[in-house]
Order: sequence, then C-alpha cells, then structure tokens
Amino acid sequence: MALRSFADGTLFAQVTGTSPSRVLALHGWARRGSDIAPVIQGVDAITPDLPGFGASPVPDEVLGAKGYAKAVAPLLDECDEPPVLLGHSFGGRVAVCLATAYPDRVGPLVLSGVPLVRRAPSGRSNLTYRTVKALNRVGIVSDSRLEAEKKRRGSADYRAVSGVMRDILVKVVNESYEDQLRQLRSPVHLIWGELDGEVPLVVAETARDIMKEAGVEVTLTVLPGVGHLTPVEAPDQLRQAVVEALNR
Repeated sequence: MALRSFADGTLFAQVTGTSPSRVLALHGWARRGSDIAPVIQGVDAITPDLPGFGASPVPDEVLGAKGYAKAVAPLLDECDEPPVLLGHSFGGRVAVCLATAYPDRVGPLVLSGVPLVRRAPSGRSNLTYRTVKALNRVGIVSDSRLEAEKKRRGSADYRAVSGVMRDILVKVVNESYEDQLRQLRSPVHLIWGELDGEVPLVVAETARDIMKEAGVEVTLTVLPGVGHLTPVEAPDQLRQAVVEALNR
C-alpha cells in the first residue's frame, strides 16, 4: 500500500480501510509502520513511519517521547472521533505521551512491549562507565576509548544508529513514564509476550500497579510463548485487543 505524506512532509503513513481513521498505530524502534499491517487488517487505521524511520525524515533536533508525540499529533486530525492508540515498544512510549498531552482527543490504549518504567542498571557496569567517562573529561582516557566503551555497553540499537538518532535513543532509554501513567484518562490494555526479553513482564506488572493506584482502568494480558515482537509473533491477539477497544 502506498504511503501518504502528512504534516508538511515530516511524516509518511499508510492509511488502511476508509477515512476517517479509527486507530492510530505506532511501531517500535528501528521498525516501520508496515510491521503493524497484519494487526490492523480490516480496520480503518493510520500507521505512520515515525520520524527517522522508514520513509519519514530524521528530526532536526533530539526528541524524547514527548517530542515524538507532538510530531505525530497532526495525525489526530485524520480521525473524527478519538482513535484507539496502538503502541508497540518505542511507539508505546509515544502513545502514552500523546494520550496525556491530548487527553480529549484519544481513546483507549493498547500497549505491548513498552518500556514504561526504567529498570535499575547493573551497579558494576554503571560504575565502570562513569569511571571511563570521568577519566575522559580530564584527558586520561581518549575519546575513541570512551566511544568503544559506549558501544560495548550499548545495545544493538545503539550500535546501529549515529548522529541525531543515536542521541534520540540515548534520551528515550533514560526516560520513564510513571507521571504519564498516573495522568491517563483512557482505559489501557497491556498485552505482553510471556518471553519478552527486551521489556520483561515485570515492567508491565509494575506499570499496571502504578495505573491501578491512580484509578486508571487497566488490564494485563500475557501471551504464552510470545517474545517482544508481538505485532509479528501475535498479530491476531493484538488485533482482537484493538477490536475490543473499538467496541467499548
């Protein structure tokens, strides 16, 4: 399906079904909107390539999830009624920030594999990096040695990007969304792979408990035998969650 241009060419998106769209689907880091195509078959939806991925150009500045939410907010104009927000992984970060920034313009959230709360880093690993960084500042350790340490400690995502996108990745992986979770007005369905090694189930359980304590309507569904890439591994289960959200 052909991509359409939105927001003065800063976003490219697929539009499935008929307009107006009823679902806004946001993909994960280093993926693109077409990943979610199996999930939204038969649904009136808009699925952008988030800035810096797929056909959408790299942002001019370093954005966090709030910045990405502002960037995709023009797509809400393609929806007559508050759409269901489907967010996988990084896209879920953006969805939560979009829902809190525009609470009257979004409907229920379906979130999967989203790093909603930060996990504590390894103390030893963190100390090693802080030491190398401090020695670099006083000229004892070279810039190349510092960069090598960053890459050694960094994820495959970190090693795969550079420039603005690397800075964006560093920014978002250090974000946590407890405040946004407490502010949500829309119902939330967390749907998680039991075997998710990138964003373990404990993250979903912690996020659920934060929302429950704040009075947010939230449910958690665990998918046995499924890992992190739920749009690819479990599209039918995600589609069912989206359809249920549409029928609320």
